[in-house]
Amino acid sequence: MEDLKIIDLFFLRSETAVTELEKKYGTICKKLAFHILNNKEDAEECVNDAYLAVWNNIPPNRPDPLRAYLCRIVRNLSIKKYKANTAEKRNSFYDISLEELAECIPARETVEDLWDAKELGKQLDAFLGTLDQRSRILFLRRYWFSDSLAELASEFHITEHNAAVRLSRIRAKLRNYLSKEGIQR
Repeated sequence: MEDLKIIDLFFLRSETAVTELEKKYGTICKKLAFHILNNKEDAEECVNDAYLAVWNNIPPNRPDPLRAYLCRIVRNLSIKKYKANTAEKRNSFYDISLEELAECIPARETVEDLWDAKELGKQLDAFLGTLDQRSRILFLRRYWFSDSLAELASEFHITEHNAAVRLSRIRAKLRNYLSKEGIQR
């Protein structure tokens, strides 16, 4: 079913809207949540919470694209759950990808720095626009969807080492780009 028809079902307050949303995007949502949480039950809980959030926000919102809207909600809920689950311990699966990016992104330690986060987001979008499609997808799959190096290697038909090297080069480009834009670590 098309996204616009699913959104129309939400506006009609039809429970089939959630069913259609789950049919179309359930797999990607569960995969995204699982990559962050590394726990099937917690991932399913976050996805179900995301469906509820969509139900509560449509109407009045009319998201376009629906997939990105839903994935953002799933990701935010999963990160919140991840932080709650790992307050005293580490989950190396997700921490590794965050540590890789920590070399490029300035630390946010003060309230004033938080105001700059929006500008950083714009700069990241601009940086991604400078990459070729394959590099952009590789970067987003690793750092937005939290795909493992093994999954990336399989999907891109390269070795895990090659995926790691490519990501390292992209991060180096990101560091240089942010430095030129005046956003330094």
